[in-house]
Amino acid sequence: MNSEDNVRPLVSADADFEERTFESALRPKTLAEFGGQRRVSEQLELVLHAARGRNGVPDHVLLSGPPGLGKTTLAMIIASELSAPLRITSGPAIQHAGDLAAILSGLSEGEVLFLDEIHRMSRPAEELLYMAMEDFRVDVIVGKGPGATAIPLEIPPFTLVGATTRAGLLPGPLRDRFGFTGHLEFYEASELERIINRSAELLQVDMTAEGGAEIASRSRGTPRIANRLLRRVRDYAQVRADGIITLALAKAALDLYEVDRMGLDRLDRGVLDALCRRFGGGPVGLSTLAVAVGEERETVEEVAEPFLVRSGYLARTPRGRVATPAAWRHLGLNVPKNATFADTLFDADDDA
Repeated sequence: MNSEDNVRPLVSADADFEERTFESALRPKTLAEFGGQRRVSEQLELVLHAARGRNGVPDHVLLSGPPGLGKTTLAMIIASELSAPLRITSGPAIQHAGDLAAILSGLSEGEVLFLDEIHRMSRPAEELLYMAMEDFRVDVIVGKGPGATAIPLEIPPFTLVGATTRAGLLPGPLRDRFGFTGHLEFYEASELERIINRSAELLQVDMTAEGGAEIASRSRGTPRIANRLLRRVRDYAQVRADGIITLALAKAALDLYEVDRMGLDRLDRGVLDALCRRFGGGPVGLSTLAVAVGEERETVEEVAEPFLVRSGYLARTPRGRVATPAAWRHLGLNVPKNATFADTLFDADDDA
Protein backbone atom coordinates (compact mmCIF):
# COMPACT_ATOMS: atom_id res chain seq x y z
CA MET A 1 0.00 0.00 0.00
CA ASN A 2 1.57 3.29 -1.01
CA SER A 3 1.58 6.67 0.69
CA GLU A 4 -1.59 7.97 -0.91
CA ASP A 5 -3.65 5.27 0.79
CA ASN A 6 -2.17 6.15 4.19
CA VAL A 7 -3.34 9.73 3.80
CA ARG A 8 -6.99 9.09 3.04
CA PRO A 9 -9.40 6.15 2.77
CA LEU A 10 -9.13 4.22 -0.48
CA VAL A 11 -12.71 5.12 -1.34
CA SER A 12 -12.43 8.83 -0.54
CA ALA A 13 -13.41 11.09 -3.44
CA ASP A 14 -10.77 13.66 -2.48
CA ALA A 15 -7.31 13.65 -4.04
CA ASP A 16 -3.94 15.07 -3.08
CA PHE A 17 -1.47 16.75 -5.43
CA GLU A 18 0.31 13.47 -6.23
CA GLU A 19 -2.88 11.75 -7.30
CA ARG A 20 -4.09 14.73 -9.32
CA THR A 21 -0.80 14.64 -11.19
CA PHE A 22 -1.30 10.94 -11.94
CA GLU A 23 -4.89 11.59 -13.03
CA SER A 24 -3.74 14.02 -15.70
CA ALA A 25 -2.51 11.10 -17.80
CA LEU A 26 -5.96 9.51 -17.72
CA ARG A 27 -8.09 12.58 -18.36
CA PRO A 28 -10.14 12.62 -21.59
CA LYS A 29 -9.25 15.48 -23.89
CA THR A 30 -12.60 15.99 -25.66
CA LEU A 31 -16.30 15.84 -24.82
CA ALA A 32 -16.59 12.79 -27.09
CA GLU A 33 -14.11 10.94 -24.86
CA PHE A 34 -15.73 12.11 -21.63
CA GLY A 35 -17.64 9.18 -20.17
CA GLY A 36 -20.87 9.86 -18.29
CA GLN A 37 -22.71 13.11 -17.50
CA ARG A 38 -24.39 12.83 -20.88
CA ARG A 39 -26.93 15.60 -20.29
CA VAL A 40 -24.31 18.11 -19.09
CA SER A 41 -21.96 17.10 -21.93
CA GLU A 42 -24.64 17.64 -24.57
CA GLN A 43 -25.63 21.00 -23.15
CA LEU A 44 -22.02 22.10 -22.89
CA GLU A 45 -21.32 21.00 -26.46
CA LEU A 46 -24.11 23.28 -27.68
CA VAL A 47 -22.76 26.23 -25.70
CA LEU A 48 -19.24 25.77 -27.06
CA HIS A 49 -20.33 25.05 -30.64
CA ALA A 50 -22.53 28.15 -30.73
CA ALA A 51 -19.69 30.31 -29.39
CA ARG A 52 -17.30 29.02 -32.03
CA GLY A 53 -19.91 29.74 -34.70
CA ARG A 54 -20.11 33.36 -33.53
CA ASN A 55 -16.31 33.67 -33.25
CA GLY A 56 -16.86 34.78 -29.67
CA VAL A 57 -16.22 33.53 -26.17
CA PRO A 58 -18.84 31.28 -24.56
CA ASP A 59 -20.78 32.23 -21.47
CA HIS A 60 -19.18 31.69 -18.10
CA VAL A 61 -19.66 28.12 -16.85
CA LEU A 62 -20.40 26.93 -13.31
CA LEU A 63 -19.87 23.23 -12.56
CA SER A 64 -21.16 21.87 -9.27
CA GLY A 65 -21.29 18.44 -7.68
CA PRO A 66 -19.43 16.13 -5.29
CA PRO A 67 -15.64 15.72 -5.63
CA GLY A 68 -14.18 13.24 -8.08
CA LEU A 69 -16.88 13.46 -10.76
CA GLY A 70 -14.95 15.39 -13.42
CA LYS A 71 -15.31 19.13 -12.85
CA THR A 72 -11.61 19.81 -13.40
CA THR A 73 -11.58 17.49 -16.40
CA LEU A 74 -14.50 19.34 -17.97
CA ALA A 75 -12.74 22.68 -17.47
CA MET A 76 -9.71 21.33 -19.32
CA ILE A 77 -11.96 19.95 -22.07
CA ILE A 78 -13.65 23.33 -22.48
CA ALA A 79 -10.28 24.98 -23.10
CA SER A 80 -9.28 22.17 -25.47
CA GLU A 81 -12.53 22.37 -27.44
CA LEU A 82 -12.07 26.14 -27.79
CA SER A 83 -8.37 25.76 -28.68
CA ALA A 84 -7.78 28.34 -25.95
CA PRO A 85 -5.14 28.57 -23.23
CA LEU A 86 -6.17 27.51 -19.74
CA ARG A 87 -5.22 29.20 -16.49
CA ILE A 88 -5.93 27.36 -13.23
CA THR A 89 -6.34 28.76 -9.75
CA SER A 90 -8.56 28.15 -6.72
CA GLY A 91 -10.73 30.04 -4.28
CA PRO A 92 -8.45 29.52 -1.25
CA ALA A 93 -5.53 30.99 -3.23
CA ILE A 94 -7.41 34.25 -3.78
CA GLN A 95 -7.61 35.97 -0.41
CA HIS A 96 -7.43 39.57 -1.61
CA ALA A 97 -8.98 41.48 -4.49
CA GLY A 98 -5.46 42.29 -5.67
CA ASP A 99 -4.71 38.59 -6.11
CA LEU A 100 -7.62 38.26 -8.52
CA ALA A 101 -6.85 41.55 -10.29
CA ALA A 102 -3.32 40.32 -11.02
CA ILE A 103 -4.68 37.12 -12.58
CA LEU A 104 -7.37 38.85 -14.63
CA SER A 105 -5.05 41.52 -15.96
CA GLY A 106 -2.73 38.83 -17.30
CA LEU A 107 -5.39 36.98 -19.31
CA SER A 108 -5.28 36.88 -23.07
CA GLU A 109 -8.37 37.17 -25.27
CA GLY A 110 -10.49 34.02 -25.25
CA GLU A 111 -8.51 32.44 -22.42
CA VAL A 112 -10.29 30.05 -20.06
CA LEU A 113 -9.85 30.77 -16.35
CA PHE A 114 -10.62 27.77 -14.15
CA LEU A 115 -11.45 28.76 -10.57
CA ASP A 116 -11.72 25.64 -8.42
CA GLU A 117 -13.51 25.76 -5.06
CA ILE A 118 -14.94 29.10 -6.07
CA HIS A 119 -17.15 29.16 -2.96
CA ARG A 120 -14.02 29.63 -0.81
CA MET A 121 -12.96 32.89 -2.45
CA SER A 122 -12.81 35.99 -0.25
CA ARG A 123 -15.70 38.45 -0.36
CA PRO A 124 -13.66 41.41 -1.70
CA ALA A 125 -12.42 39.22 -4.55
CA GLU A 126 -15.99 38.09 -5.27
CA GLU A 127 -17.12 41.68 -5.68
CA LEU A 128 -14.26 42.36 -8.08
CA LEU A 129 -15.15 39.25 -10.03
CA TYR A 130 -18.73 40.50 -10.60
CA MET A 131 -17.52 43.40 -12.72
CA ALA A 132 -14.94 41.31 -14.54
CA MET A 133 -17.48 38.67 -15.55
CA GLU A 134 -20.11 41.16 -16.66
CA ASP A 135 -18.20 44.09 -18.13
CA PHE A 136 -14.71 42.64 -18.67
CA ARG A 137 -13.33 45.41 -16.53
CA VAL A 138 -11.80 45.74 -13.08
CA ASP A 139 -11.12 48.77 -10.94
CA VAL A 140 -7.61 48.75 -9.53
CA ILE A 141 -7.31 50.75 -6.30
CA VAL A 142 -4.17 52.87 -6.11
CA GLY A 143 -3.18 54.38 -2.77
CA LYS A 144 -4.80 54.14 0.62
CA GLY A 145 -7.23 56.15 2.70
CA PRO A 146 -8.94 59.32 1.42
CA GLY A 147 -6.38 59.71 -1.34
CA ALA A 148 -7.03 56.29 -2.87
CA THR A 149 -8.26 56.32 -6.45
CA ALA A 150 -9.84 53.62 -8.63
CA ILE A 151 -8.29 53.15 -12.03
CA PRO A 152 -10.51 51.21 -14.47
CA LEU A 153 -8.63 48.46 -16.28
CA GLU A 154 -10.08 46.83 -19.36
CA ILE A 155 -9.50 43.09 -19.65
CA PRO A 156 -9.96 40.98 -22.79
CA PRO A 157 -13.06 38.80 -23.08
CA PHE A 158 -12.51 35.49 -21.31
CA THR A 159 -14.48 32.49 -20.09
CA LEU A 160 -14.62 31.74 -16.40
CA VAL A 161 -15.20 28.12 -15.40
CA GLY A 162 -16.06 27.92 -11.71
CA ALA A 163 -16.20 24.62 -9.85
CA THR A 164 -17.77 24.02 -6.47
CA THR A 165 -18.78 21.12 -4.29
CA ARG A 166 -21.12 23.40 -2.33
CA ALA A 167 -23.15 25.52 -4.73
CA GLY A 168 -25.40 26.67 -1.89
CA LEU A 169 -22.53 28.71 -0.44
CA LEU A 170 -22.24 30.85 -3.56
CA PRO A 171 -23.92 34.25 -3.23
CA GLY A 172 -26.84 34.81 -5.58
CA PRO A 173 -25.21 37.69 -7.52
CA LEU A 174 -22.26 35.44 -8.37
CA ARG A 175 -24.41 32.48 -9.46
CA ASP A 176 -26.51 34.77 -11.65
CA ARG A 177 -23.48 35.83 -13.66
CA PHE A 178 -22.87 32.33 -14.99
CA GLY A 179 -24.56 31.77 -18.32
CA PHE A 180 -24.44 27.99 -18.01
CA THR A 181 -24.69 25.88 -14.87
CA GLY A 182 -24.10 22.15 -14.92
CA HIS A 183 -24.62 19.84 -11.96
CA LEU A 184 -22.65 16.61 -12.08
CA GLU A 185 -24.34 13.48 -10.77
CA PHE A 186 -22.86 10.21 -9.55
CA TYR A 187 -22.15 7.76 -12.38
CA GLU A 188 -23.96 4.57 -13.25
CA ALA A 189 -21.97 1.34 -13.06
CA SER A 190 -22.08 0.96 -16.86
CA GLU A 191 -20.55 4.43 -17.28
CA LEU A 192 -17.80 3.61 -14.81
CA GLU A 193 -17.08 0.39 -16.71
CA ARG A 194 -16.34 2.40 -19.85
CA ILE A 195 -14.09 4.75 -17.88
CA ILE A 196 -12.22 1.85 -16.27
CA ASN A 197 -11.77 0.09 -19.62
CA ARG A 198 -10.33 3.27 -21.12
CA SER A 199 -7.99 3.77 -18.16
CA ALA A 200 -6.87 0.14 -18.36
CA GLU A 201 -5.91 0.63 -22.00
CA LEU A 202 -3.93 3.77 -21.18
CA LEU A 203 -2.19 2.00 -18.30
CA GLN A 204 -1.59 -1.06 -20.52
CA VAL A 205 -3.39 -3.34 -18.09
CA ASP A 206 -4.93 -6.61 -19.27
CA MET A 207 -8.45 -6.89 -17.87
CA THR A 208 -11.53 -8.96 -18.62
CA ALA A 209 -14.94 -7.36 -18.95
CA GLU A 210 -16.07 -9.10 -15.76
CA GLY A 211 -13.05 -7.77 -13.86
CA GLY A 212 -13.79 -4.21 -14.95
CA ALA A 213 -17.45 -4.58 -14.02
CA GLU A 214 -16.50 -5.76 -10.52
CA ILE A 215 -14.26 -2.73 -9.95
CA ALA A 216 -16.99 -0.41 -11.26
CA SER A 217 -19.60 -1.87 -8.92
CA ARG A 218 -17.46 -1.02 -5.87
CA SER A 219 -16.47 2.50 -6.97
CA ARG A 220 -19.30 4.46 -5.30
CA GLY A 221 -20.36 6.09 -8.56
CA THR A 222 -17.14 8.13 -8.72
CA PRO A 223 -14.54 7.96 -11.54
CA ARG A 224 -11.69 9.06 -9.26
CA ILE A 225 -12.38 6.14 -6.93
CA ALA A 226 -12.75 3.79 -9.90
CA ASN A 227 -9.33 4.73 -11.26
CA ARG A 228 -7.77 4.44 -7.80
CA LEU A 229 -9.24 0.96 -7.28
CA LEU A 230 -8.07 -0.04 -10.75
CA ARG A 231 -4.50 0.87 -9.83
CA ARG A 232 -4.64 -1.09 -6.58
CA VAL A 233 -6.10 -4.15 -8.33
CA ARG A 234 -3.42 -3.79 -11.01
CA ASP A 235 -0.76 -3.95 -8.27
CA TYR A 236 -2.37 -7.07 -6.83
CA ALA A 237 -2.51 -8.73 -10.25
CA GLN A 238 1.13 -7.89 -10.90
CA VAL A 239 2.44 -9.21 -7.59
CA ARG A 240 0.18 -12.16 -6.83
CA ALA A 241 -1.01 -13.32 -10.25
CA ASP A 242 -0.14 -13.16 -13.94
CA GLY A 243 -1.05 -9.49 -14.36
CA ILE A 244 -4.51 -10.10 -15.85
CA ILE A 245 -7.45 -8.65 -13.94
CA THR A 246 -10.22 -11.25 -13.91
CA LEU A 247 -13.44 -11.31 -11.90
CA ALA A 248 -11.97 -13.61 -9.26
CA LEU A 249 -8.80 -11.56 -8.99
CA ALA A 250 -10.69 -8.24 -8.71
CA LYS A 251 -12.82 -9.68 -5.91
CA ALA A 252 -9.77 -11.00 -4.06
CA ALA A 253 -7.87 -7.73 -4.40
CA LEU A 254 -10.73 -5.50 -3.30
CA ASP A 255 -11.53 -7.81 -0.41
CA LEU A 256 -7.90 -7.47 0.67
CA TYR A 257 -8.24 -3.68 0.58
CA GLU A 258 -11.47 -4.01 2.58
CA VAL A 259 -13.74 -2.52 -0.06
CA ASP A 260 -16.86 -4.68 -0.11
CA ARG A 261 -19.29 -5.43 -2.93
CA MET A 262 -21.29 -2.26 -2.28
CA GLY A 263 -18.24 0.01 -2.04
CA LEU A 264 -18.21 0.25 1.76
CA ASP A 265 -14.80 0.30 3.42
CA ARG A 266 -13.67 -0.43 6.97
CA LEU A 267 -14.85 2.92 8.34
CA ASP A 268 -18.27 2.65 6.70
CA ARG A 269 -18.85 -0.84 8.08
CA GLY A 270 -17.52 0.24 11.47
CA VAL A 271 -20.11 3.01 11.64
CA LEU A 272 -22.92 0.65 10.71
CA ASP A 273 -21.66 -2.04 13.06
CA ALA A 274 -21.55 0.40 15.97
CA LEU A 275 -25.03 1.68 15.17
CA CYS A 276 -26.56 -1.77 14.92
CA ARG A 277 -24.66 -3.87 17.46
CA ARG A 278 -23.85 -1.32 20.17
CA PHE A 279 -26.76 1.08 19.92
CA GLY A 280 -29.55 -1.14 18.64
CA GLY A 281 -29.88 0.82 15.41
CA GLY A 282 -29.99 4.27 17.04
CA PRO A 283 -30.78 7.05 17.22
CA VAL A 284 -27.32 8.07 18.40
CA GLY A 285 -25.52 11.42 18.27
CA LEU A 286 -22.69 11.99 15.82
CA SER A 287 -20.06 12.65 18.50
CA THR A 288 -20.99 9.47 20.35
CA LEU A 289 -20.85 7.49 17.13
CA ALA A 290 -17.42 8.91 16.32
CA VAL A 291 -16.07 7.87 19.73
CA ALA A 292 -17.50 4.38 19.23
CA VAL A 293 -15.56 3.87 16.00
CA GLY A 294 -12.40 5.62 17.23
CA GLU A 295 -12.48 8.40 14.66
CA GLU A 296 -12.83 12.17 14.68
CA ARG A 297 -16.35 13.57 14.39
CA GLU A 298 -15.40 15.36 11.16
CA THR A 299 -14.09 12.13 9.62
CA VAL A 300 -17.35 10.28 10.25
CA GLU A 301 -19.46 13.23 9.09
CA GLU A 302 -17.50 14.11 5.95
CA VAL A 303 -16.02 10.79 4.81
CA ALA A 304 -18.39 7.98 5.83
CA GLU A 305 -21.79 9.56 6.36
CA PRO A 306 -22.50 11.06 2.89
CA PHE A 307 -22.16 7.73 1.10
CA LEU A 308 -24.03 5.79 3.79
CA VAL A 309 -26.95 8.24 3.61
CA ARG A 310 -26.95 8.26 -0.21
CA SER A 311 -26.89 4.45 -0.29
CA GLY A 312 -29.80 4.16 2.15
CA TYR A 313 -27.88 2.57 5.02
CA LEU A 314 -28.07 5.48 7.44
CA ALA A 315 -30.58 8.23 8.15
CA ARG A 316 -30.13 11.54 9.95
CA THR A 317 -32.95 12.37 12.35
CA PRO A 318 -33.57 15.18 14.87
CA ARG A 319 -32.45 12.82 17.64
CA GLY A 320 -29.37 11.39 15.95
CA ARG A 321 -28.22 8.84 13.38
CA VAL A 322 -30.35 5.77 12.69
CA ALA A 323 -29.46 2.55 10.86
CA THR A 324 -31.98 1.60 8.18
CA PRO A 325 -33.16 -1.98 7.52
CA ALA A 326 -30.71 -2.12 4.60
CA ALA A 327 -27.82 -1.56 7.04
CA TRP A 328 -28.86 -4.51 9.21
CA ARG A 329 -29.18 -6.74 6.17
CA HIS A 330 -25.82 -5.60 4.77
CA LEU A 331 -24.14 -6.70 8.01
CA GLY A 332 -25.94 -10.04 7.85
CA LEU A 333 -28.11 -9.22 10.85
CA ASN A 334 -31.83 -9.66 11.37
CA VAL A 335 -33.80 -6.43 11.40
CA PRO A 336 -35.25 -6.01 14.93
CA LYS A 337 -39.03 -5.97 15.00
CA ASN A 338 -39.06 -3.15 17.52
CA ALA A 339 -36.56 -0.94 15.63
CA THR A 340 -37.73 2.59 14.81
CA PHE A 341 -36.89 4.16 11.45
CA ALA A 342 -39.09 7.26 11.69
CA ASP A 343 -38.23 10.96 11.65
CA THR A 344 -35.80 10.67 8.74
CA LEU A 345 -36.88 13.80 6.92
CA PHE A 346 -34.87 16.26 8.98
CA ASP A 347 -31.12 16.60 9.47
CA ALA A 348 -29.80 16.57 12.99
CA ASP A 349 -27.17 18.96 14.31
CA ASP A 350 -27.15 17.56 17.84
CA ASP A 351 -24.12 16.17 19.64
CA ALA A 352 -26.08 13.84 21.90
